This record gives sequence, structure tokens and C-alpha cells, in this order.
Amino acid sequence: MKPLFLTLAGALAATLAASAAGQTPAAAGSAPAAAASCPATLNHTFPRLQDEKPQSLCQYTGKVLLVVNTASYCGFTPQYQGLEALYGKYRDRGLVVLGFPSNDFAQEKGSNKEIADFCENTFGVKFPMFAASSVRGKDANPLFRQLAQQAGRQPLWNFHKYLVGRDGKVIANYTSMTAPNDRSLVAEIEKSLSAR
Repeated sequence: MKPLFLTLAGALAATLAASAAGQTPAAAGSAPAAAASCPATLNHTFPRLQDEKPQSLCQYTGKVLLVVNTASYCGFTPQYQGLEALYGKYRDRGLVVLGFPSNDFAQEKGSNKEIADFCENTFGVKFPMFAASSVRGKDANPLFRQLAQQAGRQPLWNFHKYLVGRDGKVIANYTSMTAPNDRSLVAEIEKSLSAR
């Protein structure tokens, strides 16, 4: 058993270290626990589309995710509207749509700011969007590499959708031909939201 002064000295040192780092002692102690509970699939950081500030996907731990590769100049681009409708309808129950613009199919030529403006001004997109990146092949971003590995399929075209459960594992994936309001997709989302 440690002498009381050593226990108090350790607690004081932890409090001072947390204070110097700008954290409360409780936050400092919970940071490793939060990182440990983040599923490997979500243990990535990507720049946010609007301002390129780094965003950890661990913030979506415990949520049901619909991860979609997007493009502004594609025949499926109007799916933004349906994706936003899904997000609006189910976000309070734990659904988050995550958009990843990509030029892998030569249909996303703009800068991140131009893409962000297009999404917001044309379709009123409010769901989280990330900076343009590759989503297939050897240059795919690490999230899409993991999703493709789990699903057994990489995106075949823009607006490929991966449904990820609260545990961070792929439940299903859908091609561009599956609209956001497709009955089978919506049913699987509702089933996933009901699971705890």
C-alpha cells in the first residue's frame, strides 16, 4: 500500500499536468479510455470539408453511420437531397451520414471550398462532409480501405454507400443505384438504429 503522501503527490502531479495541457483532470483521465473505446474503423482523422480543420471520426462512436463517396458532377448527385433527408429524419435517433467527395471517377473537380458551397447552396447539405480524397484502389483513404475490406467491395461509382453499425462494423453496402429512400436501405437503417 502506498503512503498517503505519495498518492496525494501523484494526484497533484496529474492535476497539474492536465491543467498545463488545458484539460480538466477528469478529461485528462478519460482521453485514453475514449480512444480505447473507438472502433478501429473510426480511428481516423480527416479534414472537414468547409474549413479543413481535422475531425476525429471517433466522435461518431456508438452512432449508426451511412458513409458515402460523393461527387458534384455526376448523374447521381441529386442523391445529396435524399441523404440530407435521411440525416434530418434519423439523426436524433443516432444516424450520421458522412460524405467523402472524391474525384476517382473524374466528376469532382472543385476545391474543397467550391464543393462545400455547392453542397450547401444546391442541396442544403448539413450532414458532415470531409475534404476530397480517394476512395478506391491503392490511394484510397484509410477509412474506405477498411470499409471495402469489411464489405468485400470497393465503391464502383460515386454515391456508393456503406452502412456501419454502432459497433463500427459494416452491416451492408449499396451501389449508386440504391437511392437514399430505397425501402431496403431505410429498413436496414431503422433496424440498426433499434439495435443497442
